[in-house]
Amino acid sequence: MYDHLTRASLSRCLADAFLAGAWNENRLVGRAGQALAPRRGWIGPLVREVLAVYHRPPADRPRELTRFIALQLEQMPPSDLDPPRVRRWFVAELAMGRRRWPVPDLASAGALAGWLEVAPGHLDWLADARGLERTTATERLRNYRYSWLPRAAGPPRLIERPKARLKAIQRRLLHEILDWIPAHESAHGFTRGRSVRSHAAAHTGRYVVVGLDLKDFFASVVAGRVFGIFRTAGYPEPVAHVLTALTTNAVPVEEWASVPRPRDPGLVGAHHRLGRRLATPHLPQGAPTSPALANLVAFALDRRLAALARATGVTYTRYADDLTFSGPASLLRGADRFRSSVADIAREEGFRVNERKSTLMTRAGRQRVCGVVVNQRLNVARTEYDELKAILHNAARSGPSSQNRHAVADFRAHLLGRIAWVESLHPGRGERLRARFEVIDWDR
Repeated sequence: MYDHLTRASLSRCLADAFLAGAWNENRLVGRAGQALAPRRGWIGPLVREVLAVYHRPPADRPRELTRFIALQLEQMPPSDLDPPRVRRWFVAELAMGRRRWPVPDLASAGALAGWLEVAPGHLDWLADARGLERTTATERLRNYRYSWLPRAAGPPRLIERPKARLKAIQRRLLHEILDWIPAHESAHGFTRGRSVRSHAAAHTGRYVVVGLDLKDFFASVVAGRVFGIFRTAGYPEPVAHVLTALTTNAVPVEEWASVPRPRDPGLVGAHHRLGRRLATPHLPQGAPTSPALANLVAFALDRRLAALARATGVTYTRYADDLTFSGPASLLRGADRFRSSVADIAREEGFRVNERKSTLMTRAGRQRVCGVVVNQRLNVARTEYDELKAILHNAARSGPSSQNRHAVADFRAHLLGRIAWVESLHPGRGERLRARFEVIDWDR
């Protein structure tokens, strides 16, 4: 009927007009007539098509309505008439969709800015509306700071730390929105009431324990999947778009260019894949919101892997990117097929299993889950216990400063934390370590 750009402009104008008031044929036709001039004969048929599909106003889906209108315009018979001009832009009356959880009611980007107590222009800056983060070479124009941690068995790990203002906003989004949305029961990392301890406890006393690792866990979560989480929470498309922009990031070209290529030829492919993921909006490792969002995006993965585990008589839990399965001897006999099934499911859900970090541990040897020994009961490794015991012994004999080799700022709190961890796994060992701690003279 009209060219692509004309259809796009008319569709946006009409979608806003349709959503700006009462939802019936007369009112929609009337507002369309006010928005466009001169009025065309296709307005009435278009309105009837819209009402046939949308019995109620899609007030949380203005972009979907725009696309639907554009499709209807494209399918209408050719017209020799010039397209109408946009005479008036209405302001769409947006609303929350179905709220499954008690998240804040934020029906527009302006309402979001007010709730976050920032000016709309500042919100656009923090959401990187102009895409400067990826292209600018000026550090002060970026919302993140970057550092790289080398890894022996893979490309370096990128830490993307949001600057103070964005970090504060992300923390608010975490606690007032994301904390209300439950993760799958198999997820134990970054989830209230669950921990490394609960993750490991599910696998004690098993004949065999299988551990698998997901490659580039946070970088694998693309912006589109984050957008889906916020839409599921009930936020209208424009608000979900801004929330997604506030919680995802694209790494600057210069930052990735500064990372040396791996010398191991077997890691070149992984290095290239990571670079492609970081070049597009993804969950930044270092943002407060990323762990919770990763858990929510992985809900379908957890559901499918839990179903696979149940079907084979196996227990499954996940702590961040660590997948752990445990079960009887049959799991050992079918381990290769089982791991292949897990890898297939992970790939279908947008993740990749790191074959290099796959482990299979029988009860004949030490079985560890996230560093916790799980053979018969939860415990710390003997070497870790002996090391801490020696530090406490030497600190009591020669003074605590003699054992603070890494210049820990609060060495006393550091030791108490390590003792508390041992105590949570093995109270008897923890009690013995605490007794050694009590005799240390902290004034020396």
